[in-house]
Amino acid sequence: MPLCFAVPYKAKVLLIAALWVSGLVLLAMRQDLRRVYRGAGIVMLVCVLNILYSALNILSHRSGWAAFDLEGQELLFLGMAAVFALPLRWNLVWLGFSLTACLLGGTSVMQHYVTGIERPYGLNNGEWGAIEFAMFLLVLALLAIVQLLRKQTSWPEKAVHALGAGLAVYGALLSQSRGPLLAFLAVFVVLMLIHGKRVGQWRRTVTVISLLLAGVTLVATFVQPQILERFVQGHTEASSYDHAHETVGSVGERLELWRTAKQAFVEHPVAGVGSGRFGQYVREQVKSHHSDDAIVQYEHAHNEYLEAAATGGLPGLIVILLVLYVPLVYFLFNVLAAREDTAAAAMCGFAASGIYALCALTDNVFYRAMPHSLYFLLITGLAVLVARQRNAAAQS
Repeated sequence: MPLCFAVPYKAKVLLIAALWVSGLVLLAMRQDLRRVYRGAGIVMLVCVLNILYSALNILSHRSGWAAFDLEGQELLFLGMAAVFALPLRWNLVWLGFSLTACLLGGTSVMQHYVTGIERPYGLNNGEWGAIEFAMFLLVLALLAIVQLLRKQTSWPEKAVHALGAGLAVYGALLSQSRGPLLAFLAVFVVLMLIHGKRVGQWRRTVTVISLLLAGVTLVATFVQPQILERFVQGHTEASSYDHAHETVGSVGERLELWRTAKQAFVEHPVAGVGSGRFGQYVREQVKSHHSDDAIVQYEHAHNEYLEAAATGGLPGLIVILLVLYVPLVYFLFNVLAAREDTAAAAMCGFAASGIYALCALTDNVFYRAMPHSLYFLLITGLAVLVARQRNAAAQS
């Protein structure tokens, strides 16, 4: 499924439709699966709330139903999630995820070294898609790392997961995307600390963390020095930003967008400016000389929280916080489960929700189908998988 989200071929719709129909049939026919599904009800409820609030916001502002496209797709993932309650051969499923990481990470390497693209953006993006592609890769890398940590994973499978994680991380480094890389490192460290607590092997845990941090530092210093240059450039742009003067650089433009989004929230704290209308608000602010001309072309705030507040007011901000943090807490409560399969599924869900929650601070993580689809597939599906495994543990 993740590969379906990352490629442009329309035939992928058939697989998505098949999984959705299968999930609905399973929910209709099997009471035991409905019981498992209810076990993940808090995560499903948040997704339903997001769908309903988006529809209400669009109706109240008359924004047009084109703005409902992605939220409407969440209905597909609510149906597909039931498939995760089946007793699948999960080692093969996780191998599929890691093979996808190999393919997409390899694509990034090819784009950079063969076709000369400075910041690779994958198969289903344009040059503006490097950040989302890096985030997508790093989520797949963390999923592969979780499988590497499991005792039940065979050595041939570990080799595939190691290759997938390595190619995905390297491919993301080539994108030079600062936000996703920092989010990945933070979530990776937390995951390793959780693993260390579960197995009691703190020395090995610290060694693995040190090795990965050293590897990333070496690549950023000697192989891709542009990464460090971008961090230095970002610090310079942030420290020199002043709304009263000309905005310079991508970081300066982000800061100006965030200031404008906060202004929209202050002016419209209850209902916001309307879903999909932040770009229109920016252009109005630029025209009235309340915002810098440098941001006139932007449609999004490059911060999921501020955009939700700007377009949906306080209710919109609350909904996006629920969408990002209810799954995070749900998975966090299960990462120390006694059963390894339950803990591994919860760690995968925590990794995905953690990266998105952090990346949302510096970018819009839900405005395109590829990252939006990966998130809702993983949080709904893995929530059901965790609920199924908890039920199995309780019955054994």
